[in-house]
Amino acid sequence: MECTDMTEVHKEFGGDRLPPGQRETEAFPVLSKDGVPDWDPETWQFHADGAVERELSLSLSAFRSLPHETQRQDFHCVTGWSRLDCAFTGVTFPTIAEQAGVTDAAESVMFTALDGYTTSLPLSDCLRDDVLFAWALDGKALPEEHGGPLRVVTPHKYAYKGAKWVTGVEFLTDHERGYWEKRGYSDAANPWHENRYS
Repeated sequence: MECTDMTEVHKEFGGDRLPPGQRETEAFPVLSKDGVPDWDPETWQFHADGAVERELSLSLSAFRSLPHETQRQDFHCVTGWSRLDCAFTGVTFPTIAEQAGVTDAAESVMFTALDGYTTSLPLSDCLRDDVLFAWALDGKALPEEHGGPLRVVTPHKYAYKGAKWVTGVEFLTDHERGYWEKRGYSDAANPWHENRYS
């Protein structure tokens, strides 16, 4: 599958490819709040609801049958490391928004995950072609420790804005803070502004 290069996102934010305070690594450290959750591929479902015209409930096979693509992205962790040139395969956020028919009342998006994790972004930050619901990394199934079967990647934000083990999105009419944001992490999470903590 053709790979679309999304690694120039830093130019949009007026910074270098490696944001300030970051160090490049070829490793992919594993971070989570509680470890890898259990899940069953037969019962796993992805949901999209809230301020939408059509609520979605998709099995894993149905989700993977949606239009999808492979993108080369850079991945920035708030703890100070960046992994460049990651090849993620999945469904773009705008594809999900179109499938659900997001209404004009929607202002924000809350992502939910198997382990109870939540994180939120303004809708405008999600309606980007480089915000991806990814199920593969570098041509292989996304490892469970990195969020498999499905995670969100947000190359214009620190990675805690990209939920691992994601199971759905709720389109909100008001903004709410997610798990780490309630615990002192920045709601903006812009790597080029070093928005690490609030």
